[in-house]
Amino acid sequence: MELDRQAIWCFYRSLKLWKQSPSPVGKRVFRRRFDKIFGLRTGYKELDALLARLARRKDELLRVLERTEIPLHTNASEDDLRAWAIKRKISGGTMSANGRVARDVMLGLLKTCRKLGLSFFTYFGDRLGLNGDQPRIPPLTILVARAA
Repeated sequence: MELDRQAIWCFYRSLKLWKQSPSPVGKRVFRRRFDKIFGLRTGYKELDALLARLARRKDELLRVLERTEIPLHTNASEDDLRAWAIKRKISGGTMSANGRVARDVMLGLLKTCRKLGLSFFTYFGDRLGLNGDQPRIPPLTILVARAA
């Protein structure tokens, strides 16, 4: 079992290095190594089920071989959810469905502004008309499309 863990981490580290200088030959090597690692059977029912589940998701997990801009981790997604979880723990949740929607919208705007390098308060003030009648900052949909 320790050998399996080491093989997985070695695969991950190799993939990180490959992303820095991708090659077509590497793609074939990684696909074969993936099959070898995640095709293993350890004799432990739960671990074997997990390896089989990961093997079924091969195309999704190796999409990075075709699109190197895809991160190898989910830290950004987890960070997006962290603010919501912390707010829920502090306040104990919301009192109504409208409160829940308002909280989710504000956190979504905050996270989107942060990812775009835009001050949330500047954007929100602009939307509320605090900088004059006409907004100076384009709508987020336009800014997100430009960033993509």
